[in-house]
Amino acid sequence: MTTYEVEVAVRAEAELGEGPTWDAAAGRLLWLDILRSRVHTYDPLSGRRTVRTTEQHVGAVKPRAGGGLVLNLRDGVGLVDDDGGFRWLRHEPVPGRRGNDAAVAPDGSLWAGTMRYDEATGGGTLSRITGDGAAEVVLDDVTVSNGTGWSPDGRLMYYIDTPTRRIDVFDYDVATGRASGRRPLATVEEGAGYPDGLTVDAEGCVWVALWDGAAVRRYTPSGALDRVVPLPVPRVTACAFGGAGLTDLYITTARVGLSPAPSLAGSLMVLPHAGKGVPQPSFAG
Repeated sequence: MTTYEVEVAVRAEAELGEGPTWDAAAGRLLWLDILRSRVHTYDPLSGRRTVRTTEQHVGAVKPRAGGGLVLNLRDGVGLVDDDGGFRWLRHEPVPGRRGNDAAVAPDGSLWAGTMRYDEATGGGTLSRITGDGAAEVVLDDVTVSNGTGWSPDGRLMYYIDTPTRRIDVFDYDVATGRASGRRPLATVEEGAGYPDGLTVDAEGCVWVALWDGAAVRRYTPSGALDRVVPLPVPRVTACAFGGAGLTDLYITTARVGLSPAPSLAGSLMVLPHAGKGVPQPSFAG
């Protein structure tokens, strides 16, 4: 049996740590505390950390191709410039709803999910947003829009609506930026937690964080369970490859709803030399 040596990258008490993303241009990891409205950065070489507080809950943060960040916020998608200035790219508040996980597609568009605070069935969406702010709703019957990612060749898109317990796969047309043919790749069995955030490695395998499952799982492109990495906390939220060689798997966790919370709940974890990630595109806006 393989033994996985998961380490603490940043000891923290994030209420809802989420959204790890490697910012290759800056050599740092971006991650979030959604419920405390904080965007964190972490440089694994120097140990340097920063925290930016947003004016509302933030569900995802990604680097922009021209510098700065794009944020999936409660009331829409906003841009942060290199000088720290903020502006809305798309402002469309819906009472009781907030932005959640998001990912950048091979064409540089942002696939941004939403969910209702009360997690009402079908109350969320998944939308494709381009750099000029144009938006198209791709899925309009989502409950908790979560992990989204693409195969190394960009021809498959993976997606999670958490309460379904499924990791779904779509055919993705690189030329048009369209996804079609939704079907299940794998289902997380009852009692093993709920699938949350995901990332795809260079072999085309899908790594999935398990909320209330105390683990990260790796599934092959055929949907077979390949690895299980145990974590010392139950609420594992998302994962992403980072570091100079994209070989380290960074894992976010949460402490919300846990009483008492384990000491490491809300920390940023890392599994060194987990595999090989795929360079991620930046948002073209």
